[in-house]
Amino acid sequence: MNSGHQHRVFGKRAQEHILILASGDKVRHMTVRPWMAALAFCFVGVFSIGYLLATSYLVLRDDLIGATMARQARMQHDYEDRIAALRAQVDRITSRQLLDQQVVEDKVDKLMEQQMALTSRHGKLDNLLDRAESSGLTDKDGAAQAPSSPVQSYAPDIKGKRASLTGGGIEAIEKQLASGAPADATPDNSTLAYVPAAETVGDRADRIFSKVTLSLKDVEQDQRNRVEQLTSDAGNAANAIESVLTRFKIPMPEVAAKQDEDDSAVGGPYVEPESNDDFNNSLVALDGALTRLEAVRSTAESLPFRNPAIGKEMTSPFGNRRDPFLGRLALHSGIDFRFSPGEKIRPTAPGKVISAGWTGGYGNMVEVDHGNGISTRYGHMSEVLVKVGDIVDRSDVIGLAGSTGRSTGTHLHYEVRQDGRAVDPVYFMNAGLKLATYIK
Repeated sequence: MNSGHQHRVFGKRAQEHILILASGDKVRHMTVRPWMAALAFCFVGVFSIGYLLATSYLVLRDDLIGATMARQARMQHDYEDRIAALRAQVDRITSRQLLDQQVVEDKVDKLMEQQMALTSRHGKLDNLLDRAESSGLTDKDGAAQAPSSPVQSYAPDIKGKRASLTGGGIEAIEKQLASGAPADATPDNSTLAYVPAAETVGDRADRIFSKVTLSLKDVEQDQRNRVEQLTSDAGNAANAIESVLTRFKIPMPEVAAKQDEDDSAVGGPYVEPESNDDFNNSLVALDGALTRLEAVRSTAESLPFRNPAIGKEMTSPFGNRRDPFLGRLALHSGIDFRFSPGEKIRPTAPGKVISAGWTGGYGNMVEVDHGNGISTRYGHMSEVLVKVGDIVDRSDVIGLAGSTGRSTGTHLHYEVRQDGRAVDPVYFMNAGLKLATYIK
């Protein structure tokens, strides 16, 4: 009844599918139910989908592998290109550093050449300064003694500035250049951190070399100015001395002739001359001016331009006077100075003793020959302390004051004779006052 009801509800009953399998005498049959067909269909579908997926994977795997390998190849190529670019940049910077180093070395070589030139000049200038000091142009501190043209020594300035090139200068440059590059400024394939440091070193080197070059130029200009000033002072001093010597008809020393005589016995291999620049010419001019000054100054210092009795009272001048013994007019051939008995008497210039002892009305007298036809006499001494042929200087004592010969009291009779003729010693003493700046 239920079965009949069911068929009425769902319609005609579905027929069952029977699968018959025959093998020889054996016959088998199997009823295929719907759920079995559905299960088989599902299995076939899953298998098909799995097969399709497997097939698709196998097909697409090669493409995926190829794409991955291509991507890796591109990445490797890009990385190699980057590495190559970095290496090229490192090479450029290294080359630039080498070039900068070469430029710096060239500049240092030039500075060293200038330094050696300044050192050589400094040696010559020291010699000329010593000669200028001995000639009375400068004192030990370098200040000029000539009132009309003061000159100051440049040696301290040169030493100070040259120290910036020798013990301080070149080393300071190296230290400052070294301080511009940090300790970790080394080439690296992955970083270029040293590039700004290298640029800073180059810029700093340019600034340092510019300052040093300007400093060298200042030193050279200062040397030129001072050499020119010293040359002018030496010329002026020589002219002043020559004018005084000319007034007394003293022959001028032949400096050029003496040099020619010295050049008559010279020799040696031929060597190319040094660079003939303005500074060397100025040194030659200064050397010539000092040589001329030394010659005329030496001549002036050998003549009796000084007072034989500084601070002493003059008791009788040169010229005609009434003779103290005869009471009539007579020529007084010298100057009398009041002295104390036994007081030391010194010559007014270096020379050679040509007379020493009792000489008539002079009493005990010493005569000193100073060359160029000029001699001095010192009379009425109580005691003579030199003998004929002695070479005396201004500091030597030639006798003691007294009142021997034709004398009315203790005094010094002082004469100056030129070519054997007595001249007024006052002329020589006045000239000595004018030459006091230039002679010792």
